[in-house]
Amino acid sequence: MSELNKIALEIISSGKGILAADESTGTMTKRLESVNVKSNPENRLLFRETLFSSSCMADCIGGVILYDETIKQDSSFKKKIPELISSSGSHPGIKVDTGAKILAGSPEEKITEGLDGLRERLKEYYKLGAKFTKWRGVYNISKTYPSKISIQSNAHALARYAALVQESNMVPIVEPEVLMDGNHTADNCLRKTSEVLKKCFEELIIHKVDLKGIILKPNMILAGSENKDKISKEEVAKLTLECLTNSVPSEVPGIAFLSGGQKEIEATENLDLINKLNKTSFIMTYSYGRALQQSALRFWSKNINEIEGTQKVFNHRAKMNSLAAQGKWSKELEN
Repeated sequence: MSELNKIALEIISSGKGILAADESTGTMTKRLESVNVKSNPENRLLFRETLFSSSCMADCIGGVILYDETIKQDSSFKKKIPELISSSGSHPGIKVDTGAKILAGSPEEKITEGLDGLRERLKEYYKLGAKFTKWRGVYNISKTYPSKISIQSNAHALARYAALVQESNMVPIVEPEVLMDGNHTADNCLRKTSEVLKKCFEELIIHKVDLKGIILKPNMILAGSENKDKISKEEVAKLTLECLTNSVPSEVPGIAFLSGGQKEIEATENLDLINKLNKTSFIMTYSYGRALQQSALRFWSKNINEIEGTQKVFNHRAKMNSLAAQGKWSKELEN
């Protein structure tokens, strides 16, 4: 077993998943302002370190994706944030892309940037304690999208990123997200996601990326958010498993789904059904942002010094997703 494979498995095994806390300052400002909390470095740190010091970190959270601001901050526990996460029994990680920009030649689509200077930034993040990284490519669905240029260029960027990360002795999370936005059918989502994933792995192999030392972070197969003909949870699970079985090489140790705009319990229930039906060798777990944090954020916003109560809410959501990652969740446990 390689060191990268070992770290990847530690992040996603035994019901553990990933806390995505890599919101940019702009996104985090919107989240805090939506619950009437002032967004400043102190408040952003306070909320995040409240989560990172929760008891569920030891058993439910194998990795935490950080933003550049956060990985460099000192916690109130007299530890750097990566050290706080490590001492809680989890692995610190870092988002390294610099965002999705307009794709030249197809202005309705996006290309993720951040390759320039990445090797040097990776060295810095590794010294700061990062064990893994994340890069997100985004694809929108319509009658003409995602286009071949979008699928090819984002796959190429993801592969170059992953190769550089492994060169720096960290595990790359590869996140090709086919967005829920739009009125597309679940069948169309299945076709487009399959096409995106196959191209990504084609490029990863060309770039000699060790597939045993990555984690895939895909979307589930869902109908578009504006499509009124939603499919059942069982169909979500079956189509998602069909997509992954046909598109992802067996060497990949595990899959950590993004929540992609799903409500908290919806994301948990879908993950649980996927695991109840999973006959593949892949570990299927979660890499959730809002679907792990939103209830805790709402509670915390009422009194930002109510640390224990906020952690209780977060512990519950993390525990529910940990059970779902093992196919052991049920609605009765939510009460």
